[in-house]
Amino acid sequence: MAPLPTGPLRRPQQHEEITDYLRDEIFAGHIPAGESLPSEVELCEQFNTSRGPVRQAVATLRAEGLLSSGRGRRSLVLSNTRTETFEEILSNTSWIFRMGKDPSEQMERFGLGAADETLAECMRIAPGSDVFFVHRVRSADGTPLVIEKMAFLPHLAEVIEGVDTAEQSIHRELVRAGADFNNISRSFTIEQADADTAAKLDIPEDAPVLRVQIRALTHNGDVLECAVHTFRVDKLSFGLNNVRGHSSPLWFQVESAIQ
Repeated sequence: MAPLPTGPLRRPQQHEEITDYLRDEIFAGHIPAGESLPSEVELCEQFNTSRGPVRQAVATLRAEGLLSSGRGRRSLVLSNTRTETFEEILSNTSWIFRMGKDPSEQMERFGLGAADETLAECMRIAPGSDVFFVHRVRSADGTPLVIEKMAFLPHLAEVIEGVDTAEQSIHRELVRAGADFNNISRSFTIEQADADTAAKLDIPEDAPVLRVQIRALTHNGDVLECAVHTFRVDKLSFGLNNVRGHSSPLWFQVESAIQ
């Protein structure tokens, strides 16, 4: 397989820059919940642009649940709660930094190995194929928060091996190197910690944990990574914003074994 490109990433389009600016203003509380955004005309003047990029930016923030979706009036800010960026969905390191914490790790596995049948099915490869494993316990300010078990396609190994995994985001460096992370699917289950999980997360055995299964794909639908992240829930909280007219990324399923 051809090596990843090493040149700079594409320059963000104007609507993306407007989106990032407005999102940061909302998260910083400079536009409090319940107040309106500047008008479309005012935003066009502020960013020296046409209505198209402004409308794209507002539509993105509405889809993220940060703005109301009313027609014929200014969009209201619904929440100042920071939502995940695409990178933060993949990278626990990124949101640990964003919270102002110092990340650290206890590495358990780092290198090439053979995919078992379950992992091979997730990655759409043959059982026994090489994958690059990164298994570790990720901590914030010395407190263990999540057990990460990640598996990447082997052509990403060279980039990963060059990352200071204790301090840097593996996924950020992969994206900088040209890896095409474009779609992510996640499933969430609440489970009880077994003895091994409890010891690694410094929680009581049988305490609840949140297990997140992740599959990351390219624009073409090729799988780049499969991972399982197991979070302790006594140190974290989770939320979701929704707006009428936009489908929710959250889904529910009742297990068939429930009577």
